[in-house]
Amino acid sequence: MNASNSRKLSRRTGRPGAVSDLIWGRLIDEAQAAIAAEPQLATQFYAGVLDHTSFEDALIQRLVQRIEHPDMPASVLRHAFRTAIAADPGICLGIRADIQAVLERDPACQRYLEPLLYFKGFHALQLHRLAHWLWRHGQRNFALYLQSRVSEVLQVDIHPAVPIGRGIFFDHATGIVIGETAVIEDDVSILQSVTLGGSGIQSGQRHPRIRKGVLIGSGAKLIGNIEIGEGARVGAGSVVTASVPPHKTVAGVPARIIGDTPGAEPGRTMDQIFFDVGL
Repeated sequence: MNASNSRKLSRRTGRPGAVSDLIWGRLIDEAQAAIAAEPQLATQFYAGVLDHTSFEDALIQRLVQRIEHPDMPASVLRHAFRTAIAADPGICLGIRADIQAVLERDPACQRYLEPLLYFKGFHALQLHRLAHWLWRHGQRNFALYLQSRVSEVLQVDIHPAVPIGRGIFFDHATGIVIGETAVIEDDVSILQSVTLGGSGIQSGQRHPRIRKGVLIGSGAKLIGNIEIGEGARVGAGSVVTASVPPHKTVAGVPARIIGDTPGAEPGRTMDQIFFDVGL
């Protein structure tokens, strides 16, 4: 299929809705521009974008490429993704909000093409969305297999029971670990080597709850049944064992409140240099 025909087919069969169509249309334009700039990579861009008829199809293909294994054939993974997306339109909304978050928050990202094809944080997050759907629908062995495989291949370990909101950004992502009873709301940004861990072997809620718009800096460890309030910031390398009020900045070992956040949603602004609080 040539690029012109692929583009016409994609826009004719793409999912309805302005945001959906705009993202898929942009991906097609970006892939065509990439081929013009680096024609030796044309096969990659056809296989990754132009040979597909929707953003979902292109993403499923890329994710399957990353984690397929003799224990889990590509056909089984594709079927699981398509079943989940058909049953839960919220997955598609989450995918689109996540890729938009990467483009808006990562200054190193200039195209939708980059997270779709290359960014393991985006890939790990979308694979978790499938694992969470499987977990909620009784396919727990399949969900745990995906968790294990993503941890092995992408170095991101999220328990499939964890509910994750929309507009999430995992920057770099290597070493992120999120335990079973954690909760992550919308528009949260988490950098590499962050742990949302438990504090013991008790049952029930034992991991942090991360509210809307939170920013968690690289290497931070948040431990136990605590709440990080809406719009809060956690400094890089901090160890947080107590709840953080909304719109406060915490840093240190152990973390302490060092000031307010400069905006309503630091998870969107990505302000990690704390000049506003004297650091």
